[in-house]
Amino acid sequence: MRFMPLSRLICRLPRPHTRGPLQSRALQSDSVPKDPQAKPIKYRIPQFYDPYGPRPPPSEKIVQLAERIGALSEEERGQIMPTLSERLKLPKLQPISTDGMGMGTEGGTAGPKVEEKKAEKTAFDVKLEKFDAAAKIKVIKEVRAFTNLGLKEAKDLVEKVPVVLKQGITKEEANEIIEKIKAAGGVAVME
Repeated sequence: MRFMPLSRLICRLPRPHTRGPLQSRALQSDSVPKDPQAKPIKYRIPQFYDPYGPRPPPSEKIVQLAERIGALSEEERGQIMPTLSERLKLPKLQPISTDGMGMGTEGGTAGPKVEEKKAEKTAFDVKLEKFDAAAKIKVIKEVRAFTNLGLKEAKDLVEKVPVVLKQGITKEEANEIIEKIKAAGGVAVME
């Protein structure tokens, strides 16, 4: 393999179709020179952004009112808002419920306890707690009857005591299953 000198290789590279030399503003010397004596321009940045633009300063009357309010005692300052809302006929604010938001109480103090009414349970589970060794076969037959399992699966399930036999059933159905297992010699509970 023969190596070509770099100068010949560059000449063989395809050139873009341009009509003149490439220009770059950053390298041109004809740009306007900066005045070395000029100071940088300082812009006034507002401390807070106000989308409505600059506001006029408060009137002398408002300044005096603010000074008088600042001179009041803490108890008197607490009475200002209720008195103003009554005088100006402002609508009363309704408290916002935070139930279910997990917000906790403010300041770490316990507020008045709200009695929570638990929703009545509609789906129940039946759990086999224990059974007599002599009644094992009868219990397996009952488990097969209401779970639609094969003999081996029902036997394995019964041997894992305590175990949940059926989930998400009505209270009446759960009571029926508990009675049948009790008659067969086992102990089952409803959860």
